[in-house]
Amino acid sequence: MSNAPSPRQPAKRKRGVILSARGWQRLQAAEARFNQQQHSGKPYTLQELSERTELSPNTLARVRSRKVAVDQHTLENYFRAFDLRLSPEDYTDADSPPFNRQSLLANGQLPIDSPFYVYRPPIEALCYEALMQPGALVRVKAPRQMGKTSLVSRVLTQLREQHYHTAIISLQLADASVLTDLRRFLQWFCAIVSQNFGLHNHLDRHWDDLFGNSYNCTNYFENYILTEITEPIVLALDEVDAVFEHPEIAADFFGMLRAWYEKSRYGDAKSELWQKLRLVLIHSIEVYVPLHLNQSPFNAGLLVELPTLNAEQVLDLAQRYGFEDLETAAEALLNLTGGNPYLVQVGLHHLSLQSVSLEELLRSTSSDGVYGNHLRNLLWDLQKYPELMAALRRVVFSDAPVEVEPLQAFKLQSKGLVRMKNSLISPSCELYRQFFQQALSTL
Repeated sequence: MSNAPSPRQPAKRKRGVILSARGWQRLQAAEARFNQQQHSGKPYTLQELSERTELSPNTLARVRSRKVAVDQHTLENYFRAFDLRLSPEDYTDADSPPFNRQSLLANGQLPIDSPFYVYRPPIEALCYEALMQPGALVRVKAPRQMGKTSLVSRVLTQLREQHYHTAIISLQLADASVLTDLRRFLQWFCAIVSQNFGLHNHLDRHWDDLFGNSYNCTNYFENYILTEITEPIVLALDEVDAVFEHPEIAADFFGMLRAWYEKSRYGDAKSELWQKLRLVLIHSIEVYVPLHLNQSPFNAGLLVELPTLNAEQVLDLAQRYGFEDLETAAEALLNLTGGNPYLVQVGLHHLSLQSVSLEELLRSTSSDGVYGNHLRNLLWDLQKYPELMAALRRVVFSDAPVEVEPLQAFKLQSKGLVRMKNSLISPSCELYRQFFQQALSTL
């Protein structure tokens, strides 16, 4: 039997680490803050980031893709360049499941750990700072698929790090029968808020029909939800537009929200309790529900309107997708989509998967192209409103901006189909102009 020592097994090479969702969020937020404070609001190019961090552009590209492992020291240098300290929660082992790029197109909202979210400073910082204030009310308004929910999700992620209780509730989840009965709607609202904050439904203890629905809902929050939860609460109401179509509940519901906002300012014994509640209202369209000025939450608090992506931001996004000819891809997509975040993301997604060429993408203005499903859904929705179809036909076939009836203009704008300037409207992007010229040519 041989006593020769067995050959030494080579040491396993350490796989490295990848930014976690939390680390990516912190890094993006810090970059956005520095962009605003020191870089005229423009995103850093890879070369500028390289000079700031003393890391090569290739290394930075690997870090930002969150698909290729790097060593921990690299992340420490990157974080340090933006006055951050790397913590264990900011990275994961390289063997952890990578970000699934295919999940991007599931709906308009980007996953919270997506490397493709584009910060639009100073909006994120404004929302965060506003919601840190007692009794805050923030209104986020933009056409559909402009990134409203993605924005709010990221702000709430930051607030949870400050031990705030947060929830996003889509009012579209309410059944049609619920939206036509104030009592049922407010009870549904109380129940779903309780569920989201991990509380039992105690409507039977806090609801007395003798006092009226708005009073009962207010009592439920005051004597149960706000009493049970000791930390600040941020309640974001998404798809608020769903209530606009139901005047039988809209005036009372929105009047109640405005009363809650005012309660934190009364200076009485209950004000401190109501200061714990911070509201976010997310909607797509102008408010055309008749509300008294002092009973509307839509003329109070902070209004945030999301802009389209500008040339620098589209270029930054193309950079994250790893395109070599950045300027060409970014400029072409900006011209086609008008900077609509969802349309830009869809285009870059398909280009990165090499399912289409840039030339093919720019010709995808029909119902069977890359944007086909999205365009068909828009047309199907529009067909339910003949007056909107007629108004849009005037817009897309005109060589100059046109004036249409204000309510129709607001509704077309809420769908993201047009942009408005000085009461005149024009197509929001070349993609919509070309598609609807074809689709509406027979009207």
